[in-house]
Amino acid sequence: MNTLKQVALPVLVRVKPGALDRVGIYAQRHGFRRVVVLHPPDLPETLQARLASALAGSSIEVKQKLGVEQASFEQAQEIFRKLPGAVDAVIGLGGGKTLDVAKYVSFLARLPYLAVPTSLSNDGFCSPQSSLTIDGRRRSLPAAIPFGVVLDTAVCLAAPEILWMSGVGDLSAKFTAVVDWKLAFHARGTPVDDFAALLSDSTVYQFIARPARDTEGVKLLGTALMLNGVAMAICGSSRPASGSEHLISHALDAISQRPRLHGLQVGVASYLVSRLQNRNSGEIARLFEATGFWRAVAADPFSRAEWMEAVQLAPTIKEDFHTILSARDCAPEIAEILRSDFLLRGCFVD
Repeated sequence: MNTLKQVALPVLVRVKPGALDRVGIYAQRHGFRRVVVLHPPDLPETLQARLASALAGSSIEVKQKLGVEQASFEQAQEIFRKLPGAVDAVIGLGGGKTLDVAKYVSFLARLPYLAVPTSLSNDGFCSPQSSLTIDGRRRSLPAAIPFGVVLDTAVCLAAPEILWMSGVGDLSAKFTAVVDWKLAFHARGTPVDDFAALLSDSTVYQFIARPARDTEGVKLLGTALMLNGVAMAICGSSRPASGSEHLISHALDAISQRPRLHGLQVGVASYLVSRLQNRNSGEIARLFEATGFWRAVAADPFSRAEWMEAVQLAPTIKEDFHTILSARDCAPEIAEILRSDFLLRGCFVD
């Protein structure tokens, strides 16, 4: 019997230059008068001052302002326990780690959450999950999709270029994730939400049409990453945005002496997995060429030995999560691809 599914979506969405300076206006419109602000300890004072001015200008009281030291479950719990009473909303200002903690704190407190990303390194700012460590091991914990997303395109454009590259890499994963999802359906009957798959797939093409690093490009990338989060909320799973390429990245986080940015690992893994899947390799390669992604990775290449170890570990990362890595022993194929693919040669060292 079919049942009607209700999906929570962001109520407030602003993607434009200067949006940071209007956070107070947006919050006031929705009746938020008392807020908690979470931010990275090293966030530039200019951005902190702009948010403070925006809130003060709309007579919104900041009941508490805290720096997030680490993206851990333990830190989120500590912040949750110290939340002051009579708070209307939680505002997260910063990058992925801070926003993951802010999202989880608001979820625990059952408070509306406003995500104000200062970079576009991954799709986590609008996902219904929080990527946090528990006892030092990274986990994806259920959370709630943000009540609002305020994305200042000028602020994100000014972020370091390597964070932009990370966002491009994370976006490319939607190609391979959707293919893995459909493989899981045929192999194990894993349900596929057609609309969520279509939405996730289309976001990549939206950005590929104009992958320039300028104000319009930031708007396209930010919107695409945001809609990936919505796709996950629609189906109640990370499947539209995360497949075998994310398992490889999670494995690298566990075994690498020096893990790189999530999106850089995921991007290279996406191209590698696309070769195994025999799908979308050309699209991903051209996207990475157009954006300079290959150049960014080659400037600080990965360890080939660590990646081969990660490939062996990846299928064990998530139980009952079928991907192409589950279908067969892919290690020999991957070793040959890393050796022979001219696009990947510069990304690895022995």
